[in-house]
Amino acid sequence: MVMTILCWLWLPGTASAQLGTNLKRPLVEVRTELGVMIIALFNETPAHRDNFLQHVEANAFDSLLFHRVVPGFGAEAGEPASKYAKPAAYVDVTPPKDPLPRTIIPGLIHKHGAISASPAGTENGMDTLSHDARFLFVLGVKYEPKELVLIEERNANRGRAFAYSEADREVYASVGGAPRLDGGYTVFGEVVEGLDVLEALSKQPCDQWDRPLKDIRMFMRVLK
Repeated sequence: MVMTILCWLWLPGTASAQLGTNLKRPLVEVRTELGVMIIALFNETPAHRDNFLQHVEANAFDSLLFHRVVPGFGAEAGEPASKYAKPAAYVDVTPPKDPLPRTIIPGLIHKHGAISASPAGTENGMDTLSHDARFLFVLGVKYEPKELVLIEERNANRGRAFAYSEADREVYASVGGAPRLDGGYTVFGEVVEGLDVLEALSKQPCDQWDRPLKDIRMFMRVLK
């Protein structure tokens, strides 16, 4: 059972503000050798929020690698097999133990610093479910309104229709992100402190599998 979280955060101007809901959010500290990030989890996605908190409380993410980093796209982590992955080797993909239903919420977009659940798999409809451990810190790039319209049309053609508000469009133009993921993956949190850590991650030299040549591990705790 997830412990009651005593420390919460309300950030004006974030996705919950856009949704018109004054929600307090549980906070998690992510420690790396590149610095510390504080992430806030969205109450609009309760199944993903609670699943993530359970992993943190169980120390399941501790010592795992940022096993895939793609500049201009994102930094993926949470893969259980990465804890003991051999240096300079492909990190195996662990099937999810308990995949989660994909939850798409208007206003929760893949902006720079967002946290998105990785797909549970690619076969037998697993791409419509979320992996229960793997997740992505969104890096992304900036998009002009005309570019966003084209991406919006492409997502709709792929069965991932997602309507953008003017606030969403302004975020992609000013902050950037990965809008091609909208409508297809669950955004369940965001980095509220330590975005410079993501910038440092994006500059790590990587191999042919997008794995950083230097292992970057993470350690997490719920802030109470």
